[in-house]
Amino acid sequence: MRLVKMLANMGYGSRKEMQQAIRNGWVTDRSGTPLAMDSKVSAEDILFDDEPLDPPQGSVLMLHKPLGTTCSKRDPGKLVYDLFPDRFKRRKPPISSIGRLDKDTSGLLLFTDDGQFLHKVISPKTETPKVYQVTLERPLSGSEADLFASGTLMLEGEDKPLKPAELTVCGPASATLVLHEGRYHQVRRMFAATGNHVVTLHRSQIGGLTLGDLAAGQWKVLSADERAKVL
Repeated sequence: MRLVKMLANMGYGSRKEMQQAIRNGWVTDRSGTPLAMDSKVSAEDILFDDEPLDPPQGSVLMLHKPLGTTCSKRDPGKLVYDLFPDRFKRRKPPISSIGRLDKDTSGLLLFTDDGQFLHKVISPKTETPKVYQVTLERPLSGSEADLFASGTLMLEGEDKPLKPAELTVCGPASATLVLHEGRYHQVRRMFAATGNHVVTLHRSQIGGLTLGDLAAGQWKVLSADERAKVL
């Protein structure tokens, strides 16, 4: 892909603006040598205004989603996309979240413009495990683990039972829950079916990938090894 088109697709500006930026010498290689319109350099080796380029197309990003942010423009509150540089909104193809976390849920959220990777993660056939830390309004009764693991729990308004899920009790009113599917507000609805209410909900892991020491509101680009851990 030509340098001008690549920069425009990454959201740095229009093609006309990128042509001017190259003429002005704002686009260089790692050594500071200005690049030409027809330069063939990988995105990792390019600087724009002395700063490394944003993640190249086909990347997967991990965000530690903070509370109060939403994945949908239809919901009130700050969008998770606002946590990325503003130019990300102009990327072609756009970066999309892989699944969603609601406004009152924090934790690990993935983003990509790689459609094939996205569909692998969310495909029901993949059954990618997702790990949640839950605190509840009332103490656990002791029957939840068997119910969630049974594969017979039917959520209100649905006609297909949930896949078996693993619950580990961490305290009188706290637990870790591992899901292998991703239905709408699933964790909250599962505990509601037992007569309880979720107070806090945090996703700590997808597949073998964890947040590590990534702070709330921060994001990073996944390495090839980290991408492999997701699946």
